[in-house]
Order: sequence, then structure tokens, then C-alpha cells
Amino acid sequence: MAEPFYITTAISYPNGKPHIGHAYEAIAADVIARFQRQLGRDVRFQTGTDEHGLKMAQKARDLGITPKQLADEMSQHFIDMCDALNVSYDVFIRTSEPRHHAATQELWRRMEANGDLYLDRYEGWYSVRDEAYYDASELVDGEGGEKLSPQGTPVEWTVEESWFFRLSKYAQPLLDLLNANPDFLQPDSRRNEILRFIEGGLRDLSVSRTSFDWGIKVPGSDGHVMYVWVDALTNYITGLGFPDETGDYAKYWPANLHLIGKDIVRFHAIYWPAFLMSAQLPVPQRVFGHGFLLNRGQKESKSLGNVTDPIALAEQFGVDTLRYFLMREVAFGQDGSYSPEAIVTRANAELANSFGNLAQRSLSMIFKNLDGKLSADQPLADADRALLAEVDAGVAALKTAFEDLAFSDGLDSWMRAVFACNQYVDEQAPWTLRKTDPARMEAVLMVLLRAVRTLAIAVRPVVPASADKLLDQLGIAADARDFAALGNAHWFEQLVASGFTVAQPVGVFPRLELPAEPA
Repeated sequence: MAEPFYITTAISYPNGKPHIGHAYEAIAADVIARFQRQLGRDVRFQTGTDEHGLKMAQKARDLGITPKQLADEMSQHFIDMCDALNVSYDVFIRTSEPRHHAATQELWRRMEANGDLYLDRYEGWYSVRDEAYYDASELVDGEGGEKLSPQGTPVEWTVEESWFFRLSKYAQPLLDLLNANPDFLQPDSRRNEILRFIEGGLRDLSVSRTSFDWGIKVPGSDGHVMYVWVDALTNYITGLGFPDETGDYAKYWPANLHLIGKDIVRFHAIYWPAFLMSAQLPVPQRVFGHGFLLNRGQKESKSLGNVTDPIALAEQFGVDTLRYFLMREVAFGQDGSYSPEAIVTRANAELANSFGNLAQRSLSMIFKNLDGKLSADQPLADADRALLAEVDAGVAALKTAFEDLAFSDGLDSWMRAVFACNQYVDEQAPWTLRKTDPARMEAVLMVLLRAVRTLAIAVRPVVPASADKLLDQLGIAADARDFAALGNAHWFEQLVASGFTVAQPVGVFPRLELPAEPA
């Protein structure tokens, strides 16, 4: 039976349309999910929308519609984004669904049964935009002297009756978790930040509100709705059927990986494991807080007028080109920057001129010089064996790096193997061998076909549609495109024996042009 692998993104807050940061996380999670499937694992990939809270209620009121109408309309934009970017999610969870209300209320009951919830009065600073409470020591001064959260968002002094969660009780268990499992929270910079925060002391957490009603009702407490983070975080088990602890929950929980932005690490590495410990449920295996994606080095904002529609970007440059650029350009876990110029430069240099050109040249020569026929008759020379070994080593390095979520490093190893193939073509010069040694030309072209197939399978998680178009042209069956297939020593002989012939090849990575500046 295949080993289960459960990956989630953070669920997106749909009070506005998706931006490039949402696309970045969705694409990265999809690359991980596809990579794990290629390793033969039974993958469950969940994403979705976080639809409750004061921000949604206020936005709906401003638009003259109900919060549910706003959630229905805006969530569709996030579904459309995932579909446009070829994100292969298994479950799209919406927190307004009845099953999510049932799951979250059950989690609450279990925390209450464990003695970890009590009613009191909350007085303190609250950021509507972050849906977060902040201690006065965490606030910063704005340009006009006003108080702001550490994220730079407005805060307001809030006084209301509230249920509290005994977060302080879980400081030591959380420290034990982080110290015993260094991989629980990554990268290390985020782990160190959270360790310092816990060591500074945890205060009990206000976990209900009475000032609005767009949320999940607190069981047995009229007028209270749950603090949005109790609600939002529970999505990860709702999608597995909780509170039913058989079936998908039994198979996939605890999650292998929660992939989130660095700005919500505290909620996932402190609040969520504490809630789960209180409810006596297993904590996730790993939380990874990735960096921000900057537009020419600047954070996107409506006031700067630099907010990018990720679907428009994919339509302009191509879905796979955008996916490749984001995984290749940015060291995962750190902040990164993008621009049209950077996308075009990277895509042309690596996808079009290097890998695309290698595949096109190799298949074109087989089609023209050998009538598309394949042959396993020619013996391998030392140079052939050396190249195939180098390609295998590049793919092995990619696999190791992708397991560590080091996508840029993995693609760097893959590109080195592509460069080695192009150097081999130049050194072997099959166009010259055609006249001087046709048998050797045939051997060289067969080696190139084998190398291109290996490279295409390896990069499939990143550029799935393009890799599959290329593998179609190579005659590789749809069920022979995973890493296990790379271990089949006889695949080439089997392909030759099937009588497959290479047709006139079609390029899969066109050269891009920079968009013209608007007049």
C-alpha cells in the first residue's frame, strides 16, 4: 500500500481577489504534491478559503450584500486561480460549509472538556486586518504616532466578554515539541523566532467574540462566535472528515506538511499545536513558513498600484513558465522578487534555449535522419555512459533537494544535467557523423532521447503540462512517467520493440518576448 502524504496550504482570506502571493503558495504546494505522487505516495492535497470574521462582515456590509454572498463570489476566484495554474488539489475546503461548523464545534468541546476554556472579559489591542490580538509591547508607532501591529496594520482597543483558551498552560509542551523535533518548524529562522516568543511567556488567548455574528457559534454560549483562528486552523482536519476519526482522518492525519506564509507562523506553530494537544489529537509533522514574493523588490499593495493578477501573469507568459520561474528564482523560505524582465530572461535562457532546444534538436534529427525510427543496436561509448550517468546524478540531486523543499537548488542540479547534454551534442556533432559514421550518429541520437526522457520526467512536478507534451512525443506511456519508471532498465528496449517512431517534433517551450511598454 502506498505511503500516505498529506499537504495543505494556508486557506486564503477571500475579502479580495487572489494576488501573486496566493499563487506562489498554491504553486509551491502543487509542486510538492506532484513530486510526492511521482515518488509513489498516496497524496492528499488540500487548499481552500477562510470565510468568517470581522473583515468579511465589514466588506459585505460596505457592498450591501450578505457575508455568505461575498464568500460565495470571492471563493470562486480562488478556485479559478488554482484551476488556471494547474494546481492539482484534492479538496477545496470552505469554512462556511456545515461540515466545518460541526468539526470546529467538536474541537471546541474537546478543549472545553480538558478544562482549557473559561469565560472572562477581554481588554486589549486587536487588529481587524490580521484577525490577531497583540500585547502592547509588540506594537510599533506609525508615521502619525498611531499604534500599529508588528505587521504595520491598524489596531483598536477592544473590550468585550470573551472565552479564553489556557495557552499559558502549553508553553512547556510547545517548547518540548520544538526542541525534540527540529523539523517541526522550518526554516530555522522561523523556528528560532517562535522559540524566543514562547520563552518570553505565553498569555491566555481570547478565543471568542460578541461584537459580530459571522462565524461559528460557540457551543452552549449564546452570542459568542469563535475567534477566527480556532475556526480557520480546524480546516486541516475538517477536510479529512473529523470528528469521524476513521477513514481519511485515520489515513492522513497528522499532516505531513502545512505550507504557510511566514506572517502566520505563530498561529500554526503555537496556537494550532496547543489546540490539538488540548483536544488530545496528534500535532502535524511539519510546518514550513515560506517568504514573501516581492514585485521588483517591493511588497505589493493597492496604494502603490503594483498588485499583480496571477491569472493575467500566467496568460501573458504561460502557466508552466510562471511555475518554473517561481520555483527556480527564489530560494524557498526566503523572500524573493519577480518582474516581467526576470521571467523572460530566466525562461528563455533555461526553458527555451537550453532544455527546449535540446529536446527539439534531438527529436528533429531522429525524425529527419532516421525517419523517426528508434534502434537499440548500437553499443554505448564511454562518452555516452558518462552523459547518462551525469543526467542520473542531476535527477538524484533534484529529488534530494525537493524532499528538503529546496526547489531552486534542485532545479539548479537539473539545469546542470541539461547543460551537460547540450555540451555532449556539440562535442559529438551528430550532423557531421551523419556523413562520416551514420551508426555512431544513431547511437548519439538514441542517447539523447534517453537523456531527454529522464530530464522531462524529473521536471514534471514543476512544468507538468509541458513535460507531458514532450513525453507524448517521446512515446512514453502516461503510467510510465514517475520516478519508479526511471528505475526500469529495459524501458528503451521495450519502446524500440513497440515499433514507436518519432514524428515531426513540436516545441514545448517557446521563446518569450518582453511585453511592450504601454504608450
